[in-house]
Amino acid sequence: MTREAGIIELASWLRTPPGRYLLAWEQAQVDAAVADVFGFHALQLGLPALDALRANRMRERWLALDVAGAPLAAGLADAQGGVAVGDGEKRSRAAPALLCEFDELPFASASLDLVVLPHALELARDPHACLREVERVLRPEGRVVILGLNPASSWGLRQNVGRLGRASRPSFLPRSGDFIGYWRLRDWLRLLDLEVDAARFGCYRPPWKTETWLARWGFIEPIGARWWPVLGAVYFISAVKRRSGMRLIGLARSNKRRAKAAPAVALNKHHRR
Repeated sequence: MTREAGIIELASWLRTPPGRYLLAWEQAQVDAAVADVFGFHALQLGLPALDALRANRMRERWLALDVAGAPLAAGLADAQGGVAVGDGEKRSRAAPALLCEFDELPFASASLDLVVLPHALELARDPHACLREVERVLRPEGRVVILGLNPASSWGLRQNVGRLGRASRPSFLPRSGDFIGYWRLRDWLRLLDLEVDAARFGCYRPPWKTETWLARWGFIEPIGARWWPVLGAVYFISAVKRRSGMRLIGLARSNKRRAKAAPAVALNKHHRR
């Protein structure tokens, strides 16, 4: 399956009952995560059904679509500033849409304060290169937020079992894309000096396809979050771009001042800062 077909398949799946259920959880997590991220420039990579920057107050916000998602870009242009979601609602969007390859972003190095990747790595032509490119455009202490489907969940298990059957049988999740495991992704982030400061899982209901059965299993959400938290159908990761050398110099300078100063003087210096 081509990337273009995979992007369209995901957009279509998000209109199904399990897709809307997952999208609602992701929207709540992203809204809370980006509301207090400050700076001047923010970027969302892919998935226009999720308005990842609506709660953020940065001056410049962009929605970037993969060049393979040109049909979705045309839909955004017709919306004139609004993005259609599964239930037909229109959301206002401050970020203009641009087409680019996610591993060749049209931004200068260390120029962005926030990058959100909702399932972008799963459909990227090279997820390693995409993540390296995100690290390049992030400024030091900038933040990246990633959402991904969890292969180690009941949803992932059902998907894998379905792949072993007949190819013509409809799958529960989109067939395209590489579902990247949570711990595998954390290893990638660590190698790029992207320090994870928040992570959580969600969507513990079984992989039902109907609204009725998903609603009946709503009671399992707090149980799953408490007793098997890493088995949620989707994960959320927030990481900060660190530059350890810069931080260590500041700490060493601060420690040197405290060592030379008497306690009363140290309090006064702290007050002047």
